[in-house]
Amino acid sequence: MGKSIESLTELKSSQRKTHVSLDRDDSLQCAYAAIRAALDKKAENLKLLDLASCGGFTDFFVVCSGTSDRHVQTITDAVEKALSQTSWEILSIEGKLDGRWIVIDCAGVIVHVFLDALREYYDLETLWSDAKRCPIPSEFYGDAGTRYDN
Repeated sequence: MGKSIESLTELKSSQRKTHVSLDRDDSLQCAYAAIRAALDKKAENLKLLDLASCGGFTDFFVVCSGTSDRHVQTITDAVEKALSQTSWEILSIEGKLDGRWIVIDCAGVIVHVFLDALREYYDLETLWSDAKRCPIPSEFYGDAGTRYDN
């Protein structure tokens, strides 16, 4: 009559959407796609953190800032659009309505788009200080590349 807890758990698991894990190279390419889209919308102070050796829940963090809540939302929209046109699946987006700190989860890559004041307050770069900082290819910045610090 009744189902065991194990069979209910299996049923719930089978009903969940399955996600293909990205390998490290795929994760880096996904991060680069997000970075290009963010830079196209003039994201500021962009950083790429390699978290692979720090915790195992994701390979990379992309962290950037916008100058207003609308700018943060515009950057997020561009990243979302760029990733949706590829084979990388966005698992979730949080904070989009407020536009102060938006998180885009793509399994191997998590993109954080901050309003400057909140980025300073939460200070992810210090929180994840063990993470390796990866250089962002200068060609991503175009002619304005000399204005940005990688």
